Amino acid sequence: MNPVECMQVFARVAELASFTQAAQALGLPKASASLAVQQLEAQLGTRLLHRTTRRVQLTQDGQVCYERCKGLLADLDEFQAMFQHPGGAPLRGRVRIDMTTGLARNVVIPRLPELLRRHPALEVELSSTDRRVDLVREGFDCVLRAGPVGDANLVARPLGVLHQGNYASPAYVEAMGTPRTLEDLPRHRLVHYAGTLGARPAGFEVQDGSGAVARHAMAGAVTVNNAEAYLSAGLAGLGLIQVPRLSVEDLLARGLLVEVLPAHAAPHMPLTLIYAHQRNLSRRVRLVMDWLADVVRARLGGDA
Repeated sequence: MNPVECMQVFARVAELASFTQAAQALGLPKASASLAVQQLEAQLGTRLLHRTTRRVQLTQDGQVCYERCKGLLADLDEFQAMFQHPGGAPLRGRVRIDMTTGLARNVVIPRLPELLRRHPALEVELSSTDRRVDLVREGFDCVLRAGPVGDANLVARPLGVLHQGNYASPAYVEAMGTPRTLEDLPRHRLVHYAGTLGARPAGFEVQDGSGAVARHAMAGAVTVNNAEAYLSAGLAGLGLIQVPRLSVEDLLARGLLVEVLPAHAAPHMPLTLIYAHQRNLSRRVRLVMDWLADVVRARLGGDA
C-alpha cells in the first residue's frame, strides 16, 4: 500500500480500536489492514499501536500520529474534491460528534436528514453517552457539552443555556399529591441519579435568587446511572425528576409529565460546542459545527 492508504487504514483502526472492524469497514482482508499499519510503523520508525488478543490501543506516538493523519487525510479529501467538482467541492468524509441523549433525540437527529440531503457524501458518527468523553483521545471532532467545559485546552463556543425544571408523572401526582413548597419535599420521593452506583446522590437541587445552589436530601426508592433510565423512572411514577425542559417538551405536550415547583428550578446548564485546537480545521468539520450551532440556537430561542 502507498503511504496515504496506510494512513487511512491506521486511522480507521485507531478509531474502532480493532483490526477486524477496520478491515470490514474498509473492505479489506484483516491481514492487509495489519500489514498496512506495520508498513506505516516501519516508515515512521516507531510503534503506533499496542496489540493484545483482546484490544488495540494507541501508543503515545500513535496518538500524535492519529491526530496528524486525521488532518492530512481531511486536507487531501478537500484538495481532490476541489478539482473533481470545480463548481464547488461537496462535503465528504466522516465527522464524529458527542452529545447528551436528550440533545441527540430531541434536537439534532430530527434535523439530520436535511443536512445529509444537502451533503449526501457526508457521514456522521453520533455518540450519545452520559459520561464525559475525552475529545482528543477518542477522536471526536466536536462535542456538544451541557454543563462546565472542564478543559481549558479546548476551544469553547458558547451556544446558550438549558433551563431546567422539576417534573412528575400524572400517576405520581395522583398518588402522592403535588408539592407546592420546598417544605413539602420530605413527603415526596425523588428519582436519584448517580454517575457511579453507590455514590451519594446530590438530592433535589434548587438555585436561589443570589445564584447559590442548595441541595435538599430526599427519600427515593430508585437510583439510576444514565439519563434514559432517569427519564423512564419519572414517567413510571417512581418520583420527581429534574431535567432540562427541552428534553421533555413533547412529553409535557402529551400529558405524560407535569411540571411541579416551577419557582424552584435547578440551576441553568450552559451549553457549549467544544473542539480541539487545530491549525487547519477541515471544511466539513467547520460546516457541521456551524450547522449544529444554528440548530441548537434555533431550539433554545431567546436563551441563546
